[in-house]
Amino acid sequence: MPNLSPQALSQLAINIKKWALELGFQQCGITDCDLSIEKEHYEQWIQAGYHGEMNYLNNHLDKRFSAGSLLPGTERIICVRMDYLPPETSAADTLDDGENAYISRYTLGRDYHKLIRKRLTLLGKRINEEVGETVFRAFVDSAPILERPLAEKAGIGWRGKHTLVINKEAGSLFFLGELLIDLPLPIDKPADENHCGKCTACIDVCPTQAFPQPNVLNATRCISYLTIELKGSIPLELRPKMGNRIFGCDDCQLICPWNKFADFTQETDFHPRQKLDRSELITLFNWDEATFLKKTEGSAIRRTGHIGWLRNIAIALGNSKGGTEVINALREKLNHDSEIVQEHALWAIKQLTAKEERRIAEDILPIHIHPRRAKIRF
Repeated sequence: MPNLSPQALSQLAINIKKWALELGFQQCGITDCDLSIEKEHYEQWIQAGYHGEMNYLNNHLDKRFSAGSLLPGTERIICVRMDYLPPETSAADTLDDGENAYISRYTLGRDYHKLIRKRLTLLGKRINEEVGETVFRAFVDSAPILERPLAEKAGIGWRGKHTLVINKEAGSLFFLGELLIDLPLPIDKPADENHCGKCTACIDVCPTQAFPQPNVLNATRCISYLTIELKGSIPLELRPKMGNRIFGCDDCQLICPWNKFADFTQETDFHPRQKLDRSELITLFNWDEATFLKKTEGSAIRRTGHIGWLRNIAIALGNSKGGTEVINALREKLNHDSEIVQEHALWAIKQLTAKEERRIAEDILPIHIHPRRAKIRF
């Protein structure tokens, strides 16, 4: 570790933030490694079972509350954010159109992990060019790091009632990343003021009521967890609530008033690929595994796997208007090698069949049944 004076460290911190902007980040803050204040809340969350099948979240707890232990000698954590909202992708229109697939805006383009990690590594190398050899390591949504508390502590923004970080000038549609480094840089003022006020829009809009209380997410009810992390059957009572969301969910962010300030990303790698922002469900459902792997190369969507992809789309088709083509496609999947796919395809067929029966009943009731009896029955 270079031996720098307080004045030199202060100037270096200023330079680091300038270099971060030059590398494509929209904001940079510096904080220390201590997150012990998060311990009680986090452990209560785990004990409540809100992490679901994400058992890795219960591992290495000591490192989560002292991120510096991930890299011996760490003195500070440089936190950054990068906007990801692609232009010309109308989320509301896609959600309203039940025949098209809704994919979370953050994953329409290339996988962000590699891009941001590479930029952070370049930032570390730029620091070394300035002051000599330092020890640093970049992290992006990886390792046992509590990214959001660190970002809040570094002044990036406050944690909203939906548990995501919000910035007054940029909303919440951005990625986070961290660079651990062995320099005692001056730290920034935490974002200790919460600007959510009495607003509960994010909680109220959640399709599956995944927030038991403000600032607490029950991941087992969250559509992002259900469509990405969960590998088995999706609970029956939650399937109709998922609509056409096949990978992730943005509702709690799209409704947030602060996201009127969100900027479109400057990174073309985050722009939609394979027309995933406007693809019909039936088209995506007909992808075989080879096509799925080819079309999602370099994308975070691969995380769900082809079976999870088909499972998710089967539910969305069950929530759609249906039609002969949809029913036939679902019936074909009843012979799929995966029991998970079979189960969800069968559920979708039953859903669509029941809808059609109700539609027919509603059409004939005014003719054949006394209105009062029809009202009581239906």
